[in-house]
Amino acid sequence: MFSLNEILERVENEISQLRFNKSPNSLYTPISYILSIGGKRIRPALTLIACNIYSNTIEASIAPALCLEVFHNFTLLHDDLMDQADKRRNKPTVHKIWNENTAILSGDAMLIASYQLIAGCHPSYLKEALDLFTTTALDICGGQHYDMEFESRTDVTEAEYMEMIRLKTAVLLACSLKIGAIAGGASREDAEHLYQYGLYTGLAFQLQDDLLDVYGDTDTFGKNIGGDILCNKKTFLLVHALAHASTEQKEEMYRWFGQKTFDPSLKIATFKRIYNDLGVKDITTHRIEDLYTKALCHLKQLNVPEKRLEILKEAGNLLLYRKS
Repeated sequence: MFSLNEILERVENEISQLRFNKSPNSLYTPISYILSIGGKRIRPALTLIACNIYSNTIEASIAPALCLEVFHNFTLLHDDLMDQADKRRNKPTVHKIWNENTAILSGDAMLIASYQLIAGCHPSYLKEALDLFTTTALDICGGQHYDMEFESRTDVTEAEYMEMIRLKTAVLLACSLKIGAIAGGASREDAEHLYQYGLYTGLAFQLQDDLLDVYGDTDTFGKNIGGDILCNKKTFLLVHALAHASTEQKEEMYRWFGQKTFDPSLKIATFKRIYNDLGVKDITTHRIEDLYTKALCHLKQLNVPEKRLEILKEAGNLLLYRKS
């Protein structure tokens, strides 16, 4: 089997060979830019890993892996625009370098390009992969819409939040694993267990992202710390805080929600103090651990030697115990 480093190197090599040099240049240059600034490449890596668990060659999973990475970056490009984010991976976002209309159109082009890439799947599993990818893409749109709707609500429940991140984040990780497994010749049962592993890991991954936004280091996180707080974005931490805060704490948070101009550092410090008082950091950490335990239960159901799963566990640990 390939090592995780070999998988990641292959992913980077394949991405570097993608060419978006058509005209007009101003439409395609932002695509090359967003793909060039890095990232964990975990989704295409998971596709190759899942394939390699069942096959000694990973060639059949290259096309869908590239599809998923291009699609993922398309969602980031539009997500940054909707959130009016200034930075992505410590670099200026596309709409900041170019403009909002370019970000929209370049993102649209990336979505179309992702379908061109998945069309390169072997005919024996093309329809299954295409159906799963399309369902996943629609789910992600639903998750993003929930996220937007939550912006104007202060009564979002934990169950609603978890469903939103299942759609917005977790299904793409699950899709990456299942398509890779299908490409490698896995049984339907094993492919579904890998999908469920991806779902639970994806949920834990997003909660870790929520945690890092408050307690991470801006130099390693790749985004401004406290960005979610500044834009009143609903995260697991905020949803939990609103549900368990005292009347005084809720009133303080509501006052900040209504302010259009404020000292960013003071707002972040206020919410972090409330989170600390409510023990939200530890609660979130425990929830992450619980979700990952459930994910690992699905790995135990796979009909493959334990040794072939070591690389997948290594990738999972990389996701959930990261600092960026």
